[in-house]
Amino acid sequence: MTALVVLGPGDAGEPGWAEAHSIAEIEELVRAGHTVAVTPAVLAADDQEAAELAAASICAWAGARVFRTTRPDQVRLAVEMTESLAGRRPPALTRRGLA
Repeated sequence: MTALVVLGPGDAGEPGWAEAHSIAEIEELVRAGHTVAVTPAVLAADDQEAAELAAASICAWAGARVFRTTRPDQVRLAVEMTESLAGRRPPALTRRGLA
């Protein structure tokens, strides 16, 4: 499995990465064994940051491993949380709550 990569808008990508533009395309490329790169951007939303983080999480759930964004810290956190929920990454912190 390829490690998670979060890039800034001007960072160069690897030539072997496949750029995807839809969830169906992400899933198809992942099934074919490609490392999938996405730019999670939402054009029409009241809260652009929340919409971008949601889009990044959905792309991560579908199997995208490379994200190009202007919010690298926030997107990394959202994608790492998604990876933990999907069972592909152990949680950073676990707590046991007893009532």
